[in-house]
Amino acid sequence: MSQQTIDFTLNGVPTRVSVPLQMSALEMIRSVAGLTGTKYGCGEGECGACTILLDGVSLNSCLLFAVECDGRQVTTVEGLADDPLGRRIGKAFVDAGAVQCGFCTPGMVVQARRLLEKNPRPSREEIQRGLEGNLCRCTGYVKIIDAIEAATKES
Repeated sequence: MSQQTIDFTLNGVPTRVSVPLQMSALEMIRSVAGLTGTKYGCGEGECGACTILLDGVSLNSCLLFAVECDGRQVTTVEGLADDPLGRRIGKAFVDAGAVQCGFCTPGMVVQARRLLEKNPRPSREEIQRGLEGNLCRCTGYVKIIDAIEAATKES
């Protein structure tokens, strides 16, 4: 099995790993880097549980090869713990009761972080559109949207 060594920044930390060419970024994050906040949901880019930021753009890590991270900035939900906006969003999710089973929460928080970076004061409709591609099977989205809306008011 062919391997390639890649260098990238993972949650602000310079990182070097050797990965199989066909390994997904999701598998690398979970299995090689040991960060399990990013979830495997569908493996087809439909659910958003594996959402990460790659150079600040939200992507489904299940559809991205690990080698595509070479030379880039990768941010997972764990990386948002050191980010004021990320912490604010996470707190708002807890306060609004938007976490229920919690499986979709990491992807939702990462996606919300990207949304609020681009638009610090989105309308509820803009929040709904900003979450397209991130599925939740528990909440019906109302509490998630409430949480993101609340996070905009705390800045």
